[in-house]
Amino acid sequence: MKTYLLILLFAITLSVANASDVLKVGYSVAITNVTSVRMKEAKAAGIDCIEVSLSQFVDKEKLTFLKSDKEIETACRAANKAALEAGVEIWSVHMPFSKDIDLSLADEDKRLAVIALHQKVLRFCELISPKIILFHPSYFLGLNERELRTKQLLKSAVALNRSVKKMGATMVIENMTGFELVMADGKRERPLMRTVEETVEIFNRLPKDVYSAIDLNHIVAPEKLVLAMGKRLKTIHVADGDGKAEKHFFPCDAKGDNDWKAIMKALDKVKYKGPFMYESKAPTLKDYKECYLKLLEAIR
Repeated sequence: MKTYLLILLFAITLSVANASDVLKVGYSVAITNVTSVRMKEAKAAGIDCIEVSLSQFVDKEKLTFLKSDKEIETACRAANKAALEAGVEIWSVHMPFSKDIDLSLADEDKRLAVIALHQKVLRFCELISPKIILFHPSYFLGLNERELRTKQLLKSAVALNRSVKKMGATMVIENMTGFELVMADGKRERPLMRTVEETVEIFNRLPKDVYSAIDLNHIVAPEKLVLAMGKRLKTIHVADGDGKAEKHFFPCDAKGDNDWKAIMKALDKVKYKGPFMYESKAPTLKDYKECYLKLLEAIR
């Protein structure tokens, strides 16, 4: 009897340990699509959390808002209520970005205008209480200006990090696509954080409490960036691709070049605890969880 109880206890302990290794699953969705019906469907399909964007409220060229403050506040409160009632966490907010919404702009007046825009978006974000606020480091650059643009990014990150921390969230910056430095037109360079080496170098200059977001579709062999970021990695965008262009293939469709076994092993090695947050479209909601479990099983 005593032996049986010990075996049973061991089995329960092992089961709990394995369960603790399983990440929450999420997907990205426009905040206007965070409805009561949709969130209940997501929860039933095994979705634990979501990433939302408020970009649909922003004119990306004029840096103005397309809806009134009251309309945006109403949309945020409705989304928060729908997610909360369904038991789905609003994990992160993907901040607006474009050619003109660029944290690294060389023109100081334009850069400060971008900061002001983000500050206002953050005030709306407070209504949904996200844990993570995600920014792009830059848009495409002119030739031979990477150091200047890096310095501008650093100034922007310091300013925005103060605001993000005041709302009880964590600021993360995402790596960008950069298979080749110079674009085909010969007039532009790829965005900042285009390689493992550049991402590490910039993060070494950022405040220690600004963390990494890794888009698994943005870079060849993303597992190398996962290992390089280590404990500084706070969230991921799950999608397949070739590291050369924005593909955002659903991983289990097997259309991209990512080595998912290597990626899953790297996430496990760095003890990543954030959600398995898809930025790719699955055939159905239930496919998000099923695909994650399939990828996880490959390394068990």
